[in-house]
Amino acid sequence: MNRTSPGRADAATAGMLLVAAIVTCAAIGFGVGALIDLAVPLGLAGLFAGVVVGVILVHARFRRI
Repeated sequence: MNRTSPGRADAATAGMLLVAAIVTCAAIGFGVGALIDLAVPLGLAGLFAGVVVGVILVHARFRRI
């Protein structure tokens, strides 16, 4: 069993997963906020929630590295 060390592709995938979660949550927050005239506050809340969600997703996916 030869185990290779994690490469740059894994780091790039983890980064893109984190950025995608942040952008998606911010867009959802902004969209919901636009419906109730609180676009910027809910967009910012979604942005910070996206950081948390992104870290959780990256940890769940790359736990064994």
